[in-house]
Amino acid sequence: MNVINLDQKFGQFSDHWHPHVVADLNDQHVKLAKVQGEFIWHSHEAEDELFVVVRGQLHIEFRDHTAIINPGEMLVVPRGVEHRPYSSEETWIMLVEPQVTRHTGTVEHALTRHYLPRI
Repeated sequence: MNVINLDQKFGQFSDHWHPHVVADLNDQHVKLAKVQGEFIWHSHEAEDELFVVVRGQLHIEFRDHTAIINPGEMLVVPRGVEHRPYSSEETWIMLVEPQVTRHTGTVEHALTRHYLPRI
């Protein structure tokens, strides 16, 4: 068991919208990502998705409203709910979701990564 320093882990990558696995929890991955700009509309048919903002501000657009998540706040997007994250500034997020979850859901896109690096 090792303590994970989030600042150190975030310092190991600079790409946006590509999660990096930092830990496993039961059948879940704990992932870190840096985000900026717009992501794509997508949903996860069978998995809930937990967003925790570490630095910056994340907007998650839904079809009927937009949620704004600030540092130290989190939001759970229930399975099957279509959403589109975006951020005007570089934002650091932590995600907790089942290991089988693809970050673009069922949408195949240039941002889709079939392999998530472990840092």
